[in-house]
Amino acid sequence: MMDNQRRAQHIAHIKSLPNDLRNAVQGLNDEQLNTPYREGGWTVRQVVHHVADSHLNAITRMRLVLTEDHPTVKPYDQDAWARQPDYNLPIEPSLQILDGLHLRWSVLLEHVLAHEPESIWSRTALHPDNGMMTLDDFLVVYSNHGTNHVAQITGLRQQKGWS
Repeated sequence: MMDNQRRAQHIAHIKSLPNDLRNAVQGLNDEQLNTPYREGGWTVRQVVHHVADSHLNAITRMRLVLTEDHPTVKPYDQDAWARQPDYNLPIEPSLQILDGLHLRWSVLLEHVLAHEPESIWSRTALHPDNGMMTLDDFLVVYSNHGTNHVAQITGLRQQKGWS
């Protein structure tokens, strides 16, 4: 089991993700937003929309773990989602979703960290693709998820020389 200091670090990553992502995409034009971050990968635009969708699912999954006894969470086909027409929209709506979502999510997690017994982090859910997952597992997965996608974008910027 993880200690509360590590949990607090993961919560801090979740809290800072909207600003980190905004900084990563700041000043990019449409051509740059439509550039895949790697050969055969999603475009920067798709990555931003994906993070919003993924993190909407994440907070729902974590709320289910907090409020239900060993729920089953629903997987989804993220590549099929990335092919939907709303993934061609400007990125600002998804950035706005992330602003509000991550504020609520970090407040929820900070409350759990400060006021709930440590055993709550061992509560579980069944993920049909990944098996049994604890609240701690979800915290780590989604903290790293946002950080990894920001790194993909900043790495592309560096590779392409986009300042």
